[in-house]
Amino acid sequence: MFRTRITRRLPAVVAVAGLALAAAACGGESSNSAETAPQATADQLNPNADLSKQSLSITVWDGYTPKELPEKVKEKLKVSDMKIALHGTNEEAMTKLTANGDSGIDVAFVSGQYAQALNAQGLLEPIHPELIPNLANLYPEATQLSYDKGNKYSVPYTWGTTGICYRSDLVKSPPTSWNDILKPPSWAEKKVTMMTTERWLALPALKSLGYSVNTDKDDEIAKAKQLLMDAKPHLLGYDDTTFGDKLKLGEAMMVEAWDGWCPTTDEKQNIKFVVPKEGSDLWVDTMVIMKSSKNKEAAHALINYILDPAIHSWAAENINYKVPNKAAMDQVKIAKGSLLGIKPAELLNGESIIDLGQASTKFTRLQTEVGAK
Repeated sequence: MFRTRITRRLPAVVAVAGLALAAAACGGESSNSAETAPQATADQLNPNADLSKQSLSITVWDGYTPKELPEKVKEKLKVSDMKIALHGTNEEAMTKLTANGDSGIDVAFVSGQYAQALNAQGLLEPIHPELIPNLANLYPEATQLSYDKGNKYSVPYTWGTTGICYRSDLVKSPPTSWNDILKPPSWAEKKVTMMTTERWLALPALKSLGYSVNTDKDDEIAKAKQLLMDAKPHLLGYDDTTFGDKLKLGEAMMVEAWDGWCPTTDEKQNIKFVVPKEGSDLWVDTMVIMKSSKNKEAAHALINYILDPAIHSWAAENINYKVPNKAAMDQVKIAKGSLLGIKPAELLNGESIIDLGQASTKFTRLQTEVGAK
């Protein structure tokens, strides 16, 4: 499994600037509804365009697509060239995509709330479904994502949720609530880890209090902060990268984890995963086409190619993330204990994380204050 998910979630100053700019584009106020984002005007595209006269440049996380993708795309689509630039975080991608009028990028891989922010700035080309027939391979649920209902400006690539990953042979009783890690029992003292990335640090506390993961209310965030501060002395620590290893070694009993990183297929079969009863999130990583692209037909053809079941299934098989592509998932051999079998309807029980615009700074501040020694 590639360790790409963590680095792309880490907060950075540029994220605040980029999301605040998105808020300004919407009138300067944060919004918990993707429905309010303005829609860019679609360009007229030629379905019969000669792709040999177009080239492709994409930005994506390292290890998130097959290394041989450029060669395969050039062979299949007959584009003149394909270049891949890497970004370590969503924030790096936002800097690259918003720094000037033309980033030179045709297709960008970013998480859903960042796609929403880019669209709010008018930087995305609306999706032309007639140029992506393989959209038909997506689960119906993949068209109902709150940050972009109907896939108007983004196409989902991977998706998943967050929960508690635990050693079934070490816990005295299986966790069922976020409070099991926020207020760990005495037998789990200093045997629990939580994540430190902004929105995921706050998630357990917000959900345990019955609040939205997308809240921008100061009083709710303050109560979540107090819960996190109270939990801090009882934790083994904060860990966004090696919590699975800590479970395997027995250093931790329970950890906050993204489903794809919970090592439930370990040969000992003693590691389990549960979504707490208070609910969780639905995270999605997407593909978007930049408005500034001069190769929009080729960009659509690339997304269509990636949605081919034989190609899209690579992500599930190699990075252990579910893909929102039914035809692709039907081809994946799911190992014993794997979480790849979580159904789309179960994922949709989670709350989609959306762009909060300027209010995102509140979570940056929370993370800084909770993380301070």
